[in-house]
Amino acid sequence: KGTLSFWKVRRVVEEVADEEFEISLKDAKKEKKDAKVEDEITYPLPTHDEFGRIAAQTAKQVIIQKLKELEREIIFNEFKSEEGMMANGIVQQVDGGNVIIDLGRANGIMFPSEQVPDEHYRIGQRLKVLIFRVEESSRGPQILVSRASEELIRHLFIIEVPEIEAGTVQIMGISREAGVRSKMAVRALQESVDPVGSCVGQRGTRVQAVLSEINNEKIDIILWDEDIEQFIINALSPAKVKRVKLNKNSQEVMVVVDPDQLSLAIGKGGQNVRLASKLTGWRIDVVEATKVS
Repeated sequence: KGTLSFWKVRRVVEEVADEEFEISLKDAKKEKKDAKVEDEITYPLPTHDEFGRIAAQTAKQVIIQKLKELEREIIFNEFKSEEGMMANGIVQQVDGGNVIIDLGRANGIMFPSEQVPDEHYRIGQRLKVLIFRVEESSRGPQILVSRASEELIRHLFIIEVPEIEAGTVQIMGISREAGVRSKMAVRALQESVDPVGSCVGQRGTRVQAVLSEINNEKIDIILWDEDIEQFIINALSPAKVKRVKLNKNSQEVMVVVDPDQLSLAIGKGGQNVRLASKLTGWRIDVVEATKVS
C-alpha cells in the first residue's frame, strides 16, 4: 500500500553480549510471558510520513551495497568449494593476453601462463577449464581457471572412463606439456581389469573423446608399476629400453638403449625423457648401448 512501518528487534538469549540487539530471558518474560531463548522481541519505532530525497538515496545505496557484499560472499564460497574441479565455460572476452570465461554465476580469468600454446580462443567458444584457485579481491571473488593443468586431463578421463569413477582403475600420475604431449600412468585395483585398455576404450573411442577436448594433444597412457625400474621403462614408451641402472641416493637413473631407439627415447627436444622424468620423479639419463661398457 506504500506505507512504511519500522521495528527494533532484539533476540532472546541466556547471556546478553550486545544490549542493542539482544535481551535476557528474564527481561523478555516481563514483556512477553511465554518468551523463550532464540525468540525475537519487537519494539515499534516512530515513522515519518515523508523522507527526504537524500535520506532515501542513502538508504537505497546501503541496501544495494549490502546485497552486493552478500552475493560476493555466496559466489566466493560456492566456487571456493569447487577448487580443483572441472567446469564448463564460454569465452566471454579476450582482453590482451587474458581470456575471460563465463562460468554461469561468475566469470573466471585465464592468464597466459594457464593457456595452451597455439590454442586460439574466440568469443562464444565453449571450453572445459579447471578451477585451480579462488581468491578474494576488492572487486569480489577472483576465479582463476586453467587449460594447461595436468588435473584437467585427469578430470576428462574421469568423465570418459567409468572404471576410474568406479575405483577399479586409478590414475597414479600425469606429466604434461600443454598442447603438445602428456603421459599418464594408470593401474588396476581389480585383477580382471586392463587399466590401459579401459582408458583407451574400444577402437580408441574414450581417449579420442578426451583428445577432442584438448585439440588432439598427444597422450601416452602407460602402466604404472611398483617396481621403479619397470615403471621407468614403461614411462619411456614407445622407446624400447635395453637396461637401467639406478642410483637411489641421488635418485638418478641411467637408461641404456640401442642406437636406433635413442632419438625415440629422448624425443623431440628431449620431450619424451623430460615427461618420463617428471612422471616417475627420477632424473633420467639416456645413453646408447655402444657407449656403455
